[in-house]
Formats: sequence, C-alpha cells, structure tokens
Amino acid sequence: MLSVLTPPETNIVDQPKKRSRRTSIYVTFSEVDLEGMSQSHDVALVVTSQIGRFLVKRVMINQGNGAEIIYPDLYKGLRLKPKDLSRYNTPLVGIDGRIMTLEGQIKPLVVTKGKEMEVNFIVVNAFSPYTTILGNPWIHVMGAVPSTLHQKFKFPSENGVSIV
Repeated sequence: MLSVLTPPETNIVDQPKKRSRRTSIYVTFSEVDLEGMSQSHDVALVVTSQIGRFLVKRVMINQGNGAEIIYPDLYKGLRLKPKDLSRYNTPLVGIDGRIMTLEGQIKPLVVTKGKEMEVNFIVVNAFSPYTTILGNPWIHVMGAVPSTLHQKFKFPSENGVSIV
C-alpha cells in the first residue's frame, strides 16, 4: 500500500500591523469661549467666508439646512452667469412651506481658515438677509461643531482646532 506524504502543516503567525499614530482632537466649548460676547445668544450663527476669490459676509451656518444655498445678491456678486450653472431638478421647500424657484447649482471653492473644499451650492431665486447658507453637508465634511451660544464654530485642522 502506498501512502502519499504531505508536508506538515505550518503555522504562519501574522505580524502585528503597525498602527498609524492617530491622535484624537477634541472640539469643545467652555466658559472661556463666552468671554467678550456682547450680543444676544439667540441669534443665527453668521460668519464671513471666502467663496471663490471673494470674501463673503453674512454667511449663515445652519444645522437645520440639508443643502447649501446661494441667494441672488451673492450669485451676482460672484459674477456668475447662467452658463456657469448646472441643472438641479430636486424640489426645494422653503421655511414657509412653498417650493422655491431654483436657478441651478454651482460648485465654487470655499476656504475656511486654510481648509479648502468645493461645495455644491443651489442657487435660489428668493430674498434672504443672508448671502448664503452653509448647511449640514458642509458642516459634516468640515467636521465643524457650530455653537450659536458662543457665536462661533470650531473644526479639526492640521494645526489642532480652528475657530471661526
């Protein structure tokens, strides 16, 4: 009777994988963040931001928005033309419950304290005291933590935590 010899089982031990050093960055607010606050704490969080090549005032940071919005004043101020817009077919309902008139969408570069990202803005033909609204999609990608109480937002950056 013949038998077939098989090599003995070998135990291969996986080398432990080197873990990349990730340090946790904690974004927090404290009483120190309230120092120097003179305005009411129940107002919208409004900042200045660089959109395209322009410094834009009256930018509202709104955790209740599911989209980024540009209003006509900023659309004109950025010198955009209808040919610069791409189609946007999803209906958008305003705070008053009415469907808003949409012009299209645009994807300019937004720079916040050195952090750059292209943002999909919906161009809405409506009146607003703000030039634009940065909502949850932008907030989440930035890793931003907004606080209307402190009238600022913070986000993790290469240099730690940046404050706007």
